[in-house]
Amino acid sequence: MSGDLTKALALIDQANEADPNIDEGRPEARLYGERMTSEVDRLFPDASDVLKIACRGQHVERWKLPRKDFPEGRAGYYAWRKEQGRRHGERVAGIMAEAGYDATAQTRVGVLLRKEGIKQDAEVQALEDVICFVFLKWYFSPFADSQKPEALPRIVERTAAKMSAEGRARALQEFDLPEPFAGMFRDQE
Repeated sequence: MSGDLTKALALIDQANEADPNIDEGRPEARLYGERMTSEVDRLFPDASDVLKIACRGQHVERWKLPRKDFPEGRAGYYAWRKEQGRRHGERVAGIMAEAGYDATAQTRVGVLLRKEGIKQDAEVQALEDVICFVFLKWYFSPFADSQKPEALPRIVERTAAKMSAEGRARALQEFDLPEPFAGMFRDQE
């Protein structure tokens, strides 16, 4: 499974540099990938190359498949998200091949990016925990401002439900979550 991690991350960054969406003066997908790397390195310092690459490539070229191209509502959202996972898995596997990773590693990154085995597969769950930490740390506040106040409890509850017990406990330590949101992180099974 050996390959060149530095090259794989650089190739993902190169792809994401083309994102026309700008956040804090930078291509949005590139910034998101760097934030994911920062969190995986902090939360899972012994992470495998595959997990590190999956984190950096979580939104690789996401702008190429806009949400508006899918029907409104929950079913349209889930169809869009599933297709994004498939596309990200294929794109990142190709990048890994270019960086010298074998077919096993390429297949594995697709499993992570499609979230196959969440709650059963430790690496898939670790990726989801990193995603949730990045969301809470950098994106929740602006996202919350764009939502109806009555929608926020359900959003927070869904975020907490995606996380591992360890991830929820750590989130409670690191984020000053007001009630009833903190309770949603404590009350998950």
